[in-house]
Amino acid sequence: MPLWKAILMSWGIALFEYCLMVPANRYGYVSGISAFQLKMIQEVITLVVFSVFAVFVLKESFQVRHLISFCFLLGAVYFMFKK
Repeated sequence: MPLWKAILMSWGIALFEYCLMVPANRYGYVSGISAFQLKMIQEVITLVVFSVFAVFVLKESFQVRHLISFCFLLGAVYFMFKK
């Protein structure tokens, strides 16, 4: 694939993500979710989507250390939302 097509495609994906992210953050913040919690949610979603992409499109192997890292990430999410 030519570089210019890859650049346009990546910017198209980023624009789509941004169009979803801005209203979601606005509604979440108005609903009482803090900015730190919204950022944590965003990062978890990004990492999960990228991991699926890496395994199925890039044909990377999913290793035990990746699973352990996700468990620690879920622990961080737990403590972020704990009252």
